[in-house]
Parts: sequence; structure tokens; C-alpha cells
Amino acid sequence: MYFSIWAALAGMSLVTNFWQFAIGLLTPIHRRLRLNKEAPGVTILKPLRGKDGRSRICLRSWFTLRYPGPVQILFGVRDLQDPIVEVVRELLTEFPEFDAQLVVCPESLGPNAKVSTLVQLEPLIKHPLVVVSDADVLAPFDFLTSVVACFDDPEIGMVSNLYRIANPTNFAMYWEAVVVNADFWAQVLQARQLGPVRFALGAAMTLRREALERIGGFASVANFLADDNQLARRVAQLPARLAIAPVVVECWESPAGWGQIWAHQLRWARTIRVCQPVSYFFSAITALTFWSLLWLVLGQGDILWFGAIVLLRIIMAWVLAARILKDYDNPCQPFTVGLLAPIKDFLSIAVWLMAFGGRTVQWKGNAYRVARNGQMVPVKAV
Repeated sequence: MYFSIWAALAGMSLVTNFWQFAIGLLTPIHRRLRLNKEAPGVTILKPLRGKDGRSRICLRSWFTLRYPGPVQILFGVRDLQDPIVEVVRELLTEFPEFDAQLVVCPESLGPNAKVSTLVQLEPLIKHPLVVVSDADVLAPFDFLTSVVACFDDPEIGMVSNLYRIANPTNFAMYWEAVVVNADFWAQVLQARQLGPVRFALGAAMTLRREALERIGGFASVANFLADDNQLARRVAQLPARLAIAPVVVECWESPAGWGQIWAHQLRWARTIRVCQPVSYFFSAITALTFWSLLWLVLGQGDILWFGAIVLLRIIMAWVLAARILKDYDNPCQPFTVGLLAPIKDFLSIAVWLMAFGGRTVQWKGNAYRVARNGQMVPVKAV
């Protein structure tokens, strides 16, 4: 009886991982799309807070996009004492011909500081398409063309982009790189195959201004932690279709240790558990190495089969990471990601279990409780 249970779970995990691997291998990514219509105007919103060594490079990439239509960039900061202000001013001087503006957004309109900034930038939007992107995102030169081409379909209301972590520098950051570069993006494509897209990826997302206005603007999600998914749900209910663009952006993260990475992963996990409890519960089946070890120890599995599965997990993670990191200048990262994939499986199970231990998350130095509807409730210090 026990043998069949553990063997079945290991088998289900293997099939799920094969399916995910096949989708990641066969789905076109890094693909450039062409516009079939006149290029509409695009407004890019960049809520900013703080800077690191890559801030200038990431922000500068948005000034060098090749796009035939008009582009507006709005940089939002809470106050002019933020060190990122100097970087933005340098870029505005370097690109004086660009329709770009630094906007001070001092009001706190909800617990989500990013959305609070977006609400204050919203009245300044000029164009029919709106891009929202995090400060640490570096965009390839063809980003706008490939994303806007998706809106040639009039039923599309919102488009997200796959992303990759570009700069892991320690073991903790490599753990997160395995999560994103080997697994997450393929799981996103897997979810898309299962049914209509009803989620968004917050690194870079684009929506029609009309759709944004119809859902009540950014103010409608000011109290939510997962603002990207909340926006996506509202757009999908208009109704409108959501899409994943084939162009990939890069996330350049600030140096982080175990405590910060763990808090990030736990925040992510608890948010998903509250917002999508069923899918989150079954997400544990993807931890192939963990279930295979349980089969070996508790189900009297074969040690040779276990070794073969671990090797397979490493190879699949290596191949998927190499695919998402195509044209990236660090050839060692995919190999390292592959080697760490079995360890990541056990760490992910630990995070998965801890996600059921409460609803409190740490974000931007503050503690919040995630309510059942996904809203953030500040936790008062005792």
C-alpha cells in the first residue's frame, strides 16, 4: 500500500516535470514580433525607490528601445531625497529629446507603495497603451514592438512578459535563480496550456488604457500585495483576453542573503496560497527530487532509479535555464542552476509547508497579514 502511494506520487511528479520540460522546450520564446498596424503611443510607468549598481543600466534600457510610435516615460519617486533621483536626472539630460518626466508622488494611498505611486502617475498618462515595469528590469531593444504586436488582436486587454534573473552572486540568490530561470517560466507556459490566462507577471506588464479605466484604475488594487494578479483578474472579467508575449526581460536584483531571499519566497508563497489555494496546494507535486527520495526511503524504491531521476532533474533544469538565458553573457549560470535544482526541490517543499503556517509576510521592511481576498493588512508592532 505504502509502496504504491509513494511510487504514484513520484510518478506524478516525473510526468508533471516532463510535461513542463516539453512545453518549455517547444514553446517559442525570445521571438521578435512585427507590427501589422500603425504603431500606437505607449506610456511607460516606472515606480522607483532606492538604487543599486545596476539601476542606471536598467533604466537606461527603456530609453534605447526601438519603436516607431510615440513613447512617454514617467518615473515616480516618493521624495526628491531618494538616491535614484540623481540617476533619473542624468538620463533625462542624456536623452533630452525623449518625452520623459520625473514625478514626485508623496501621498500614501494604500499599503502597496508601488501602486500608490502608480495611482499618482495615472493622470499624466498620454497614450492608449500603458506599460508597468519594476525598477530593476532591463528591457531588450525590441521589447515594445513585440509586446505591442500582441494588441493587434482587439480582444487582448493585457500582456505580460516572461523574465529571467540575470545576476545571482551567492548560493541564496542562485536558489531563487533556479526557481525563476529553470522552473517558473515553464510553469507559466504550462498554466497557459491548461486554460485561459488569468494572471499577470509583474516584472513587465502592458494593458490598454481603456481597460485600466474600466476596472477603476490602479486605485482598485492599492490595498493588495499581488497587484499584478489583481489587475489581471479585473481585466479578464471585463471580459478581455490576457496574453504572454514571447519577448523576455531581465531582472537585476540587489545583493541579498538567505534571510531576504527566504522572506521573498515565503511572501510569494503565502500570497499565492491565499489567492489560489487549490492550485497552490497541488504545486508541491513539481518537487521531483523530494518525492523521488520519499519513494526510495518509504516506498522501497530502487537507488539506481533515484539516481537516474536526480540526473534527469539536473539536465532538464540546465536545458531550460540555458533556453531562458539565451544570449546572456554568463555561460556558467545554466549549469549551476541545473546542479542546484535537486536542492531547490527540498527548499521549495520547506517554503510550501511554511506557507500554511500563517498569513504574515515581510515586505519593504514592514509586516502585513494577507487577508483571504488578497488584501494587505498592516501588522502593528507589539
